[in-house]
Amino acid sequence: MAQKPVEDLTENEAAEELARLAAEIAGHDRRYFQEDAPTVSDAEYDALRRRNAAIEARFPELIREDSPSARVGSEVSEKFGKIRHALPMLSLDNAFSDEDVRDFARRVRRFLKLAEDAPLAITAEPKIDGLSLSLRYEGGALVSAATRGDGTTGEDVTRNARTVTDIPNRLKGEAPDVFEVRGEVYMSHAGFAALNEHQAETGGPVYANPRNAAAGSLRQLDAGITRQRGLKFFAYAWGEASAVPGETQTEVVAALGRMGFPVNPLMARFDTIEGLIAHYHAIEEKRSSLGYDIDGVVYKVDDLALQRRLGFVSRSPRWAIAHKFPAEQATTVLHAIEIQVGRTGALTPVAKLDPVTVGGVVVQNATLHNAEEIERLDVRVGDTVKIQRAGDVIPQVLGIVPEKRPAGAEPFSFPSVCPCELKTEVVREETASGAQSVVRRCTGEFACPFQRREHLKLFVSRKAFDIEGLGDKQIDLFYDDPDFRVRTPADIFKMRGRNEAGLKKLKDKEGFGEVSARNLFDAIEARRTIALDRLIFSLGIRHVGEATAKTLARAYGTFDAFHAAAMKVAEGDAEAAAEMDALEDIGEAVITAVSRFFSEEHNRKLVEELVAELDVQEAEKPAATSPVSGQTIVFTGSLEKMTRDEAKAMAEALGAKVAGSVSRKTDLVVAGPGAGSKLAKASELGIEVIDEDAWFARIGRKVPEADPAA
Repeated sequence: MAQKPVEDLTENEAAEELARLAAEIAGHDRRYFQEDAPTVSDAEYDALRRRNAAIEARFPELIREDSPSARVGSEVSEKFGKIRHALPMLSLDNAFSDEDVRDFARRVRRFLKLAEDAPLAITAEPKIDGLSLSLRYEGGALVSAATRGDGTTGEDVTRNARTVTDIPNRLKGEAPDVFEVRGEVYMSHAGFAALNEHQAETGGPVYANPRNAAAGSLRQLDAGITRQRGLKFFAYAWGEASAVPGETQTEVVAALGRMGFPVNPLMARFDTIEGLIAHYHAIEEKRSSLGYDIDGVVYKVDDLALQRRLGFVSRSPRWAIAHKFPAEQATTVLHAIEIQVGRTGALTPVAKLDPVTVGGVVVQNATLHNAEEIERLDVRVGDTVKIQRAGDVIPQVLGIVPEKRPAGAEPFSFPSVCPCELKTEVVREETASGAQSVVRRCTGEFACPFQRREHLKLFVSRKAFDIEGLGDKQIDLFYDDPDFRVRTPADIFKMRGRNEAGLKKLKDKEGFGEVSARNLFDAIEARRTIALDRLIFSLGIRHVGEATAKTLARAYGTFDAFHAAAMKVAEGDAEAAAEMDALEDIGEAVITAVSRFFSEEHNRKLVEELVAELDVQEAEKPAATSPVSGQTIVFTGSLEKMTRDEAKAMAEALGAKVAGSVSRKTDLVVAGPGAGSKLAKASELGIEVIDEDAWFARIGRKVPEADPAA
């Protein structure tokens, strides 16, 4: 899909693009870090982040509070306890070419004011494609283990980590009294093959690649399962330490080896950039024979004193960079193009391929993105196509091999109606800039069988009704079940009644028993009382995410008031639409989506049947008389005494609006250490700036103790 060059974007287009990128990247982060089920290649993901960074560099005043450039990893899964990292676990910037590596070295030299011929040692080591882990040792004994999580807080996987034979429960020899060892949990190719063979034989889920298998295995609720998976570990870094056992990266990694950790034998130290690059290509050649997955080479300034001087920028250290490998490619024959329909009705074309092995993974499907991409590639059924993958689940089609096109191959005609039995019309929406979106959507919403199932999965998700024991797998089970068929949200709340009235009982179904059936019914009953914003979000209305649902809930207060307003908007009431448009962060896209949703009779019926089963709570009104009510506030820098989410929730509860960028409409900036461009902008505009202590004093709250991990 052709994208408008960043240098040609208007300010409005840039703001729209940053919003889209923030949402898309957050979704990919969630699927990769939390669900261990990525849906795009590393190359596609990296391209999204690079475009986001380029737009932010050109329009720094548009940088969003939820910008991917300020985020590491993803939210912590609710399945596990949480551990706050004593020092943040950051990500690395990426290099994609030899010249990028030379630029990295030049930036380091400029920052340190080193001459071109001054010595500068840099280490190079394989970038393991696994799951990052932080191990805390006190007095030489392992006391906790945590995943990266969002970089500040990770999942507590201590019990599982103790089952990994590469991770010592007690350190050998001399070690600092407090020492956090960081590294990567991974699965060997042999272990991956054996696991998938076992999973296939026993009817368990088959993993797409070793990284997903390693992440899924470490994050088992039953540590006994983790023990059986044969996970491995490489140590390569550290966090909090009462003393660091060395003055260089090389020395500390060697000390990790003496303490009992496996360290990568391919790690080496070089005094020239050409030496680094040569080592990168040597590792690239050995990649297929290593027995485990790597996706690049990591370079780090060796001298720890220089690392401290270089420090950090945004989400990554200045003294390190990851040199990524190019995506792997292959050719195969495309024998069909299948249209898949997602929760929001988006029609996505998927290439069905003759199976081909790419980088050790058998590939049978590849994404074609949209109708424009099919037209651009001129791809047809029967073509020989070039595909690319880089550790992803669904690779992408790069192009065709024209000379191998069979005679009579016809151009693909993208459907104008949904492939579901309703044959609902497919439409293209307008973007904020007035251009037509490349995405084609089925207008059937909940009536469309493809969308209905996915809507139900959103409905029971954590940020919606969050019904314990009722997740995606259970929705798939009940959706097709003849006795407990769940086709609408209201059906969920009628399950216990059907169970008591029917001859077939849930406790007798495979996968359930008397206790698990009772627990599920009790969990459903517990969610009959629901907050208004969660209810609005759970309906899956286009463009109405969690934040927008909260805005609507706070504005209308009760479900009856929101429903009445939505119906008026759907009926074309200009005054009701103007009232909704006046709300913060509510624009034409949301109003159009609400109007379309409530214009559909089946959607109205669905909502009415659902609400009849519920006790919908009134929205909590924000404070109207607080010292900051009505003000627009920006939080910037590294907050030490509250998380970013806590700060936002606190301000909104006091009647303030939290913005992601500083403008003339900003009333107050709360700045922590490391505040940069936003602080400068506030100074330029003469906006009041205070620190965290002053913030707590202003709102009349006690200052909490500083969190060293913030």
